[in-house]
Amino acid sequence: MANKQLPDNLHRDTLAVRVALESSQYGENSEALFLTSGFVQPDAETAARRFAGTEDGYTYGRTSNPTVSSFERRLAALEGTEAAIGASTGMGAILMMCMGLLKTGDHVVCSRSMFGSTLTLIGREFAKFGVETTFVSQTDVAEWKAAIKPNTKLLFAETPTNPLTDVCDIAALADLAHGAGALLAVDNCFCTPALQRPAELGADLVIHSGTKYLDGQGRVMAGAICGPSKLIVDVFGPVVRTAGMTLSPFNAWVVLKGLETLGIRMQAQCANALAVARWLETQPGVARVYYPGLASHPQHDLAMRQQSGQGGAVVSFDVVGNDADTARANAFHVINSTRVLSIATNLGDTKTIITHPGTTSHGRLTEVQRQAAGIGQGLIRVAVGLEHIEDIKADLLRGLGTLT
Repeated sequence: MANKQLPDNLHRDTLAVRVALESSQYGENSEALFLTSGFVQPDAETAARRFAGTEDGYTYGRTSNPTVSSFERRLAALEGTEAAIGASTGMGAILMMCMGLLKTGDHVVCSRSMFGSTLTLIGREFAKFGVETTFVSQTDVAEWKAAIKPNTKLLFAETPTNPLTDVCDIAALADLAHGAGALLAVDNCFCTPALQRPAELGADLVIHSGTKYLDGQGRVMAGAICGPSKLIVDVFGPVVRTAGMTLSPFNAWVVLKGLETLGIRMQAQCANALAVARWLETQPGVARVYYPGLASHPQHDLAMRQQSGQGGAVVSFDVVGNDADTARANAFHVINSTRVLSIATNLGDTKTIITHPGTTSHGRLTEVQRQAAGIGQGLIRVAVGLEHIEDIKADLLRGLGTLT
C-alpha cells in the first residue's frame, strides 16, 4: 500500500484491505513478511531506549515484529478497538488474558457452553493457582448476575457458542460486568468483525482464534486480543514478552492476507449455512437443528440484531436415536458416509468440515460437563464452506438418508 494517510470513516471491507504499517522503501503493495528473530540497532544508546520502552522500535521477535504489527493494526481497525495483540493460537490468547488479569483469590463468571478447552483452562488449570470460576447458563442473564461476587474480575462469554450456537446478550452482560467493577471479554471467533463487533456493544476485550475465519483456509495457527491500548500495551504486552505465546511473522502474514477476503467469505459461507440449516430441518433423520439464522433458534431475534442479520457459518444438529449409544452410532454413520466433507475439528475453512463434538472438541470433558453444556452423543457440527450447496446436501444425505 502507498504511504499515505487513510481517511477516517472507511468501511470495514476497505479497512480489511488497507490498514497496515507503511510499506518499506521499496514500495511493496502487498504487505511485507519480515522473517527475522532480531533487529539491528543503530547504536547502544538507541538499543537501551528501545529495550526500556522509552523509544519506539523493534528489538526482538518475541516482543514485536512489523508483520505482526500490521496484523494487529488491521484486526483492531476491523473490531473498532484501540489496539490488538497477536498470540500463537486462540487458546494462547485466552491464556494471555487470564495471566494478565487474574491472580489468586479472583473470581471469573463464564458460560458453561464455551469451547471445551476454554472450560478446562479456566476451570481446572487456573483453579490450581487459586482462581475461582462459576459456570453459568449462556443465555440466562439473571444467572450471570446471581453468580457475581465482590471478587469477580472477569465475565467471559463466547457468542455464538461452539458447537450449539447459543447467543448471549453482549450489552446486558457488559452492563452487569461494569456495574460490578469487572471486565467483559467476548470470544468472537464464530462471527468475526465481519458480522459482529462486541466492543460496540460494551465488551472490554474481544478474543480471536485467527486459526478459524480470519485465516479462512485452514493454513496456520493464530490468536489475538483486541481492546483498549492501556490493557493491550501495559497488561498483555509484558505477558507475551515473558511467557512467549508469540505470534510468528509468517502466520501473522497469512492471517493478514486472509483478512482481505473475510467479508466476502463470511457472506458466502453464511448463505450456504442458512441453506443447509433449512434443509436439515426437513430431514427425518434429524432430531434438532442449532443455527441462529433459523426462526426456530431460541435467540434468533437477538442474533439478528447482534450479528448484522447473519446466522454465521456453523450449523449443528442432533441425529435421531433412542439412546446415547444409538445416537452416537447414527452420528458416526453420517460422518463416515461423507465423501466430500472433511472429517476434522477445525472450522472457518473454505472447505466444509464435519465433526462429532462429543468425542473431539469436548471429548476431554467429563460426562457431567458435557451434559451441562448440552453436548449429546448424537450431535454433529458442520462448519459450512464454499462448496456448491447441492453437493454439501448430497454428501450429508448419504448417511442421513439411510438412518432408520
